[in-house]
Amino acid sequence: MNNIKKQHWETIYQTKQPNEVSWTQDVPATSLEILHRLDPPKSAKIIDIGGGDSKLVDHLVEEGYTDVTVLDISEAAINRTKSRLGDQAQKVKWLVSDVLDFHPTEKYDVWHDRAAFHFQTSPETVQAYLHIAEEAVKGKMIVATFSTDGPKKCSGLEIKQYNEDSMSHLFEQAHFRKLGCKREDHLTPSGSVQNFVFCSLTKEMIA
Repeated sequence: MNNIKKQHWETIYQTKQPNEVSWTQDVPATSLEILHRLDPPKSAKIIDIGGGDSKLVDHLVEEGYTDVTVLDISEAAINRTKSRLGDQAQKVKWLVSDVLDFHPTEKYDVWHDRAAFHFQTSPETVQAYLHIAEEAVKGKMIVATFSTDGPKKCSGLEIKQYNEDSMSHLFEQAHFRKLGCKREDHLTPSGSVQNFVFCSLTKEMIA
């Protein structure tokens, strides 16, 4: 694991409250909208990559999904979410890991990633992410990044922007076919607007 990267995120989650970071959403409406459209069964294996202190897991548990995993590089972020969920946290699998160090032991029906993938800024890390996703996913992906109309940095770190075409063409390399993409203007707690592109993709069977 990249210790500098890990320490960056541990410091963020140890020193800032949800209303002090740009990615906070009280309701992850677009993620839920796409998930509901995909309509996985309640027993589906769902993983939230870079879930941090996102409230997506709260909604998944509340809606009755029984096999939910949250992965994040920051232990502080995961502990914050566990604390928020209380007893409900026992229904979730928690993984403290950089996604690039993730060695999945399960095949997931839904892989969700809002704003983790765009931190992969080099060709090598992009390809490493694609390889892990290709190995880990047997069903669908929901991937959201800053769009080409969005910010160029997040939390002081460089990111890689995408549009609908560049996202879908990239994931084709890992045998994922685009189902659909949409833009979202995310209003941050500080009142600024960040444009995201969300894409849903499906794993193609390889003959």
